[in-house]
Formats: sequence, structure tokens, C-alpha cells
Amino acid sequence: LEKAQEYLRKKGLSSADKKSSRLAAEGRVGSYIHDARIGVLIEVNCETDFVGRSQNFKELVDDLAMQVAACPQVQYVSIEDIPESIVSKEREIEMQREDIQSKPENIREKIVEGRISKRLGELALLEQPFIKNDSILVKDLVKQTVATLGENIKVRRFARFTLGEQTEDANPESEA
Repeated sequence: LEKAQEYLRKKGLSSADKKSSRLAAEGRVGSYIHDARIGVLIEVNCETDFVGRSQNFKELVDDLAMQVAACPQVQYVSIEDIPESIVSKEREIEMQREDIQSKPENIREKIVEGRISKRLGELALLEQPFIKNDSILVKDLVKQTVATLGENIKVRRFARFTLGEQTEDANPESEA
């Protein structure tokens, strides 16, 4: 029985990978507000409005919004969304760190790649340990939901607002 359950779980997750290429244009915008000081809006897409209205999908969107609120370092949905300029800057910073200067070049490269990979993972929502179960990553939670619901799910974008935080694009003339 355990082997059958394991087979079905693997089959479900492999079917989740197959669904990732399908168009996801429905979904929902979720929100989460923590202590009236942190607010999050998140857009998560799926293939049909039927799934978009389902309780499982709503719970996923709510959990993802809470995840963004709990992780202030998260700025991007996935590692692929991080601009090359940031990756280059991180690489430059790591290459100049004193603790690796005495290492051979090939070892230094591996250390730098490992540190960059870790840093980029800290910036990407899908690479975060899930706050309700830190034994899985957020991307695994999304894949599990894809396997359960049978549709492609895509975290499209999010915005995080913190009370008193100044942004670069804020217009000082609009303050009254």
C-alpha cells in the first residue's frame, strides 16, 4: 500500500510538471494584512475560473500572501525573474570578499557560485521554505496544489507594503 501511495504521489508531481506549459489566465488576487503595518497583494493564476474559485486555490493564494508578508527579503517570484544586473553585482561582491582571496581560482568560483545561489534563493518567493511547514519550499507547495487540482498554477506577481516605508517612486509632492 505504501508503494502504491508513493507511486501516486510521484505520478501526481510528474503530471504537475507536464501542466506547467499550459496557459494560466484565470485565478485570483489575494491580500494579507498583518497588524495593520504590513500589507501584501498577490496575483496567482490558474487555467479555469472553476479552480480559481475553489477552496484549495483560495487557501494557496492566502498562504502565499502570508509568506510574502513574513519574508521581507523576498523581492521576486522566482530566481529567473531576478535581473542580470543584480546577479552580476552579487557575483562582483562575492569575488572581492577577503575570505576567499587565498583560495585557488577554481575553488573560489565554486564558493562564489554557491553563495550567489543561496543569495538569489533568499530573494525569490518560490525558493523560500514554506512558513507553515519549513520542510518544503514554496515551489513544492505550488506543485502539490497543481497535482491536487489538476491545473497549471502560476504565481504572477506580488507587492508588499510596509507602514512608514519610503519607496523610490514615491512622489513627494503628493504628500499632504
